[in-house]
Amino acid sequence: MSMNDPLGDMLTRIRNAQLRGRSTVRTPASKLRAWVLDVLKDEGYIRGYEAATSADGKPELEISLKYFEGTPVIREIKRVSKPGRRVYAGAKEVPAVRQGLGVSIVSTPKGVMSDAAARSANVGGEVLCTVF
Repeated sequence: MSMNDPLGDMLTRIRNAQLRGRSTVRTPASKLRAWVLDVLKDEGYIRGYEAATSADGKPELEISLKYFEGTPVIREIKRVSKPGRRVYAGAKEVPAVRQGLGVSIVSTPKGVMSDAAARSANVGGEVLCTVF
C-alpha cells in the first residue's frame, strides 16, 4: 500500500513513541525525512539518527529520542503543509512558533531549514511542520 504523507507518518511515529516512553523509533528512509531530522537534531529536539536496514532489507532511519527528567523534549509536533493543502510563506511571513520558543521547519530553495535560518537567509518556502 502506498503512503500519501510520508513526513506526516514520521511525525506520528515520533509522537507515538514518546507517548510510550521509547528511546528509539524507526521510520522508512527518505531524503526529506533525513533533512527534517537534521533540523530537529540541530535545534536540540532529538539526540540524533542513523541509517539502518529493516528485516526485509529496506532502508530505515533509527531516531534516538531525547528526554529531560523523564518527559519528552518535544512537547508538540504538528504537520502544517499537508498533501491536500500546501502552506507556503514568504521570507517575511515565515511563522514563529510560540513567540519564538518553538521552531517551524521550512522547505526552501536553499534546502530544509528552521524558521530562524530561513529569515536570516531571506528565503521563504513550504512550511512543513512546527515543533515545540
